[in-house]
Amino acid sequence: MIFSRNIFRLFSFLFLSIFIFLAFYSTPLQAQKIIQSTDPELRLKWYKEHVAMKEKSLFKHLPWQFVGPTNISGRCTDVAVVAPKGKYYTMYAAAASGGVWKTVNEGTTWEQVFKHGPSTSVGDVTIAPSDHKIVWIGLGEANIFRSSMAGAGVYKSTDEGKTWKYMGLAGTHTIPRIVIHPENPDIVYVAASGHEWTDNEERGVYKTTDGGKTWEKIFYIDEKTGAIDLVMDPSDSDTLYVANWQRKRKRWNDPRNEPGYSGSGIHKTIDGGKTWVPINEGLPPARYRGRIGIDIARSNPNVLYAFVDNYEIARKPPEGEVDSYGRPRAATIKGAEVYRTDDKGKSWRKVSQSNQYMERLSATYGWVFGQMRVDPNDENTVYVMGLALNQSTDGGKTFRPLYGMHGDHHGLWIDPNNSKYLFNANDGGVSVSYDFGETWRSFTDNLPAVQFFNIAYDMDKPFHVYGSIQDHGSRRGIVELREGRDLIPAVEFEDAPGGEGCSHAIDPDDPNIVFSAGFYGRIQRSDYSTGEWKTVRIVPRAKKGEPPLRGQWVAPFILSPHNPRIIYHGMQYLFRSMNRGDTWERISPDLTYNDPDKMGDIPYQTIFAISESPLKFGLIYVGTDDGKVHVTKNGGVAWSEIMDGLPYKKWVSRIEASAYDEGTVYMSQNGKRHDDFAAYLWKSTDYGKTWEDMTGNIPCGPINVIREDPKNKNVLYVGTDLGVYVSIDGGKSWQVLANNLPTTFVHDLRIHPRDDIMVIGTHGRGVWALDVSYIQKCDEKFLAEAAHLFKISPARLPRWRQWGGKDGYIYYFLNKAQKVSLVATDESGKLVKKFKAMGDVGLNRIVWDLRTDEKEYVKSGTYTVKLSVGAVELEEKIKVTRPERSF
Repeated sequence: MIFSRNIFRLFSFLFLSIFIFLAFYSTPLQAQKIIQSTDPELRLKWYKEHVAMKEKSLFKHLPWQFVGPTNISGRCTDVAVVAPKGKYYTMYAAAASGGVWKTVNEGTTWEQVFKHGPSTSVGDVTIAPSDHKIVWIGLGEANIFRSSMAGAGVYKSTDEGKTWKYMGLAGTHTIPRIVIHPENPDIVYVAASGHEWTDNEERGVYKTTDGGKTWEKIFYIDEKTGAIDLVMDPSDSDTLYVANWQRKRKRWNDPRNEPGYSGSGIHKTIDGGKTWVPINEGLPPARYRGRIGIDIARSNPNVLYAFVDNYEIARKPPEGEVDSYGRPRAATIKGAEVYRTDDKGKSWRKVSQSNQYMERLSATYGWVFGQMRVDPNDENTVYVMGLALNQSTDGGKTFRPLYGMHGDHHGLWIDPNNSKYLFNANDGGVSVSYDFGETWRSFTDNLPAVQFFNIAYDMDKPFHVYGSIQDHGSRRGIVELREGRDLIPAVEFEDAPGGEGCSHAIDPDDPNIVFSAGFYGRIQRSDYSTGEWKTVRIVPRAKKGEPPLRGQWVAPFILSPHNPRIIYHGMQYLFRSMNRGDTWERISPDLTYNDPDKMGDIPYQTIFAISESPLKFGLIYVGTDDGKVHVTKNGGVAWSEIMDGLPYKKWVSRIEASAYDEGTVYMSQNGKRHDDFAAYLWKSTDYGKTWEDMTGNIPCGPINVIREDPKNKNVLYVGTDLGVYVSIDGGKSWQVLANNLPTTFVHDLRIHPRDDIMVIGTHGRGVWALDVSYIQKCDEKFLAEAAHLFKISPARLPRWRQWGGKDGYIYYFLNKAQKVSLVATDESGKLVKKFKAMGDVGLNRIVWDLRTDEKEYVKSGTYTVKLSVGAVELEEKIKVTRPERSF
């Protein structure tokens, strides 16, 4: 009896203890709200606030300079051409994350005509058939790569791209196709494929009959299924065909057909969208239908083709077979199949062969491709776009790949008056063929829509910047300051160690030693001391019997600020090497949630951010892609979770341990993978025990990176999907750094500690540089001064025909807006130039072309620049030289 009572008390105690434990530890998680799918109107409001901040910025006159690359381009999604060719030479290219580009001379020069907006990811560009001045673009790449960016509606230009007007549909996020009525440009149809990461109701087909003033959703299936392609019958503008795609990307899985999926298919309307009927007879069963591309034969509108990603299993892989990224290969699906109808969709028949060519046409990512075109002059000539651009001249029975351009194809225009003329969009930009695809001309040197994932620098003179680029591997280029800090040239980038998704770190003592990675954290060390890269793999290994290591696409690793031979590398565990990667030790447990239900074909629940304090060896912070944050103060002996007050499971995009205070650390989080565009920025002064929201007046995110200035403790820099912000008061308030910089996705930024140049890696517009030496001067004493005139770099008179000169660049800072006087005098005190001086609060910049008020060039010598601000007068010298002889 006593024994029974003791057992009862023991179980009661255990039950109560478990109840208290669960109550104590589960309440915070339950209280945390899952935040996703930002309201589109709020997102537009935030963008307007960002634009307003540009004009008020203290540094609105400080210009960015494009560094490159000048020898590669980036992923483009669509093309459009003004017809007829010969009369016009105007072409448009839609970049996946680099805006819209236009050429009026068939590619000799390109200009970015859509460079600012709440998103510069573009899914489609379309010219009105009845008026080539009218151009529509749909924002948001519909291919939903891991690096795709959400769009923000449709925009219209009525002046050939000179100006753009927002026309609505901001909640769609991805727009693969816009179709304009052939005679009435006010009638427009828009296919919306929906949010990338979340379910949403803004999917389907939209129609306007008043040029975009109002919209009606004329076709909709459900919140999981969107319109991925749309085509109009050229003989009857009320007849349209839409391809639907049921899909959503998960953080741990590429888009795929999942149990219960049945929404993908084709529908048809013959009354302008009032009614729709499914036309899927002869296509694969609904449960196997993935992404579908469609096109119609203009020469015979009874004929349509469908390019179907068929998920029916074709064969199981041999044991040990891996895919392109080294992951265990899943069962091979039938993949790319081409179907044809000769009766406007009443019935379809498969015309392509079942072979390995078709299986491999899109490899493991048929969801990336899916575009197809029918030659407007020949119903039996068909193109399907996958890893290659594939051409069939026998009605889709057999295909051949077309060579001579970059791979991964997303768009194609065929001249209706000359089928030999092809204009293609791919992951390397755009290309033109004049001979039916036999040879190609690519525009890699003047359309820099380059998608960087990261940025790093070395300590060479001049220094290099390194970065990994979508579908181009890793490259490096020189930041050349020889001609002056205002004249950094754009340069070609050369091959560098690393894959297309990669972090880089360069030994600060030896710029020939470069650490990089391949896919998913396969780290390597390279030596360039012999003039060519010699590389060894140094990736850690999982212990026998343990789960495989999981590394993010851009898996992080850092060199210790205390000793560059020490490397920290993040998978689901943190690894440390004391000998440059020759051997490794695991210094942490799994620092992620490690949820078995969230293990898929993409490594997830991994470390994404690492920072070691420059002030204390072994004080290390780690953040993960599933929102966990930890700190160790003793090199990994013990770890503490530091997540109090942080949002629920938001991706930790960067951690920066302060170089000025041991307990201070900064952190950014990114809500992109919840379709959440809010800004998340944090500061802790107690080693992460508590966090303070330091978003301040940054209106929106996502925020990708935060960095501390190496020379001014109060200066912080932030990179977002709209650009770059700076704080000169420790994060209390923020200024936009936007002069000369297109709106772009800033994935990474670094400040070179010797040369005081900030370089940013953008995902869509390449690498840019900014002279931050002026910002670094902004301490309390400096800001208290009424005015400050900076030292002026030497200038150089031009050679023959004004070539080879170097202007004078004059910078001054005002603590409030006011009238100023700025003049230049010669050595005798004679006035030679009275400048039209700006009096804006903050940093002002004057570019002197070395001409006098009489428009004549000054002589070589030393001149005095005088700045007068009220009773304050400041002077600086500028040395003007003659150009050296070049013969």
